Parts: sequence; structure tokens; C-alpha cells
Amino acid sequence: MKLGFLKYLFIVLIVISCSNDDPATTSNTPEIISVESFGGSNNDSAQSVIATIDGGYAVMGYTQSNDGDITDKQDTSFDFWVIKFNAQNIIEWQKTYGGSADDRGNCIIQTSDGGFALLGFSFSDDIDVTNNEGLQDFWLVRLDAFGNLLWQKSYGFEGADSGISIIETNDQGFLLSGIIDVTASGGQGATNKALQKHAGGDYWLLKVDEVGSLEWSNYFGGNFTDTPYGIIQKENNGYLILGSSDSSDTDISNNLGSYDFWLIDVAPDGTLISEKSFGGTQIDEGRAIIATPDGNYLLAGDTRSNDVNISSNNGGADLWLAKVSPSGNLIWERNIGGSNFDVARAIKSSKNGNFILAGSSRSSDVDVASNKGQNDAWVLKIDGNGEVIWERTIGGSNIDFAYDVAQLNDGSIIAVGDTTSDDGDIIVNKGFTDLLVIKIEN
Repeated sequence: MKLGFLKYLFIVLIVISCSNDDPATTSNTPEIISVESFGGSNNDSAQSVIATIDGGYAVMGYTQSNDGDITDKQDTSFDFWVIKFNAQNIIEWQKTYGGSADDRGNCIIQTSDGGFALLGFSFSDDIDVTNNEGLQDFWLVRLDAFGNLLWQKSYGFEGADSGISIIETNDQGFLLSGIIDVTASGGQGATNKALQKHAGGDYWLLKVDEVGSLEWSNYFGGNFTDTPYGIIQKENNGYLILGSSDSSDTDISNNLGSYDFWLIDVAPDGTLISEKSFGGTQIDEGRAIIATPDGNYLLAGDTRSNDVNISSNNGGADLWLAKVSPSGNLIWERNIGGSNFDVARAIKSSKNGNFILAGSSRSSDVDVASNKGQNDAWVLKIDGNGEVIWERTIGGSNIDFAYDVAQLNDGSIIAVGDTTSDDGDIIVNKGFTDLLVIKIEN
């Protein structure tokens, strides 16, 4: 009888041990609360998402549609599109902004007064857009908390000048970043700088006040293509700007090969303090930068290299993380991905010193658990050392991207992008490309 009891106890312990292991493995991976597509019969995309002070969130991108979910648009030109959700995931309002030509939104922020600022580019000079200086301009739009247009301004010259990122600065003004065609501008675009005729596109920074009046502007780059993506303001009111560059001259002192992560440190008045390239001999593109709790910075993007600063590569392209000091020294680096193409497009702070990232993946091996089609939206959570806590792919059998991510007040995570699928995780497709909103539990 005693032997029988011991045998029973042994079996129970095994069952308890196994049942404890399984939830620990699965509980690290959060559940998807909802996957929703929005749009009409043409092309619609989300490029940016922010958590709002009321516990909800706002999504911004662009739409070519004038039917379906788009209710205030007459033609099929591209317009900025903003959708405001409350904390219960219900749409409070959605509006489009633009003119009769091609206008596409890239970034939304909530301003200190509770309204919003939008940045992208515009080819228009009518309807909501009062002027256009050339082929395409930076277009800055200010909204109140309900989406009503307060004011808007265009900045640019004769070429293709495209706004990509915006932050509200400590003085309640704004810093805008994007691309300037310096050749087409004839060297214009720098407030306190002798005319320089760079080729290709350069980083272009514009500091404006709270009503959009220009305080200074400056451009940085070389004779090839230099594109800024992530910007942050430092404690000393200067700025760090991260992007990618394939130049090896003018402002770029140490190109490592093809495209590099290119990080520049700019003084409060727009003067270049320092610059540094990170990467290897192949294509490496920096997309996002964030300050870490210990006073350093985390850079995110993708790499096709496996040399110089890149210690390894799992496939065609990996998500690449690099932690750097304020002086630009590389502290550590990590690559995450599988045997195909895996990239990061955004990084945001999470709780307990962790971070969340959004991007896309074509892999289903190594660091990526699964892939549902040609390309999936990809959301990850990492710790402060760059180690993956969990990762999820979301998509269908076609092409699905995530471009931005935010964590809401309740801890849930919103990732946004676009989709061409109508199966798998995507319930419906309303046109060519739909705006995609993914909600993941904490």
C-alpha cells in the first residue's frame, strides 16, 4: 500500500511539473485581442500610432479611397488620414486632410494642449493646403483634440522634400525631420550655412515655433542618399537624429559600406556637433532611436551585414539593435531574425525597463516562431539587454506590414501598418491595401 502511494505521488509530481512548464512557455507570448482592417476600395495605410492622454489612441497614415470607411473624401487622390479610438477600441472620430494631389502622412504626435500635430508630404496647393513650393513639400498640420484643423504650413523648395518625423520640443515648438533635395533647392534650406550643393537627398531639420514659424533649418549628408527617421530631444535641448546613409563624403566621415545607420548629434541651434556610422559592409538601415533608463540610447533597424559592428546574421536581413553611449560608443549589439528578411521600423518604451518593437518578417525559423504568408507584421518585446521576451507575427497569405507601435495606459499594445491579405489573422480586405490595426494584450 505504501509502495502504491509512492507510485501515485511520483505520477502526480510529474503531472504538476509538466503542467507548470507549459503555461510558463505560453504565458510569455501574449494573446492577440483584435486584428482590424480599415479602408475603402483603393490603397490605405497606417504609418504612425500614439497612446493618447485619455487612455485611447490615434492612428495616422493616408488613404486613396473615397468609399468604405472613408466618409469625408470626394476624390481618389491620397490624403492624410487620422482615426481616433477611445480606450474601449471604438472610433470616436476619423478625418482626412489634404488637397487634390498626392498628400501622405507619416507621423502623428499628441501636443501638450491635448491636440495633435501631423507631418508628411504634400503635392497639393488647394483645399486644405494653401501653398506648394515645388514638386513636394513637408506638410505640417495642427489639429485640436477633436480633429478640427487649426492651421497648416508647407516647407520646401523646387524638388522632392518629404517630412518623416516630428517631435514637440521643450519650448512647445516642433522639430521636423525628413528629406530635402538639396540639388533642386540650389543649396537653400540651411539658415546659417553657406550654400552647399549636395547630390541626392539629405537629412533636413526644421525648428519651428508653436504656430509653425521657422526658427532655423539645416541639412546634413553627402553626395548620395541620406534619410532620417528617428529623432529625440536630449536633456540639454539638443537633438539626436538616426537614419541611414550611403554617402562617404561631406558630413559623413566614416562610411562602413553601402548603407549604414547614421547618427548625428545636433545643438539646440541646429549646428552639427558630431556624427557616427554603425553597421557593416552591406546594407544597414537605422529606423528608430529611444533613450534608455541608464542614460544611453537604443537604435533599431535592420542589417544585411555580418561584419564590422555586426557580429552575426541569421539570414537575408535581421532586425538589428545597437546600444550606444551619449558619446556614440557602441555598448552592445544584437541581431534578431530568421533565415529570410526581418526588420524593425519602430521602438517604444514599455514597463520595467523593457521595450516594444514593430516591423515585419518573412521568416519562420531561428528567432521567428511562424510566418503566415509572404510577409507578416511583426511585434516584439525585449528587455533592457536586447533579449527577446516574446514575439508575434500577424498576417495572412499576402503582404502585411507593421510600421509603428504604442503601449496604452492599460498596458495593451497597439501596432499599425497595412495589409493586402484577407485570410489568416486578417478577417476582411476592403480594397487593394487596407490600414491595419492590431491590439495585443499586456
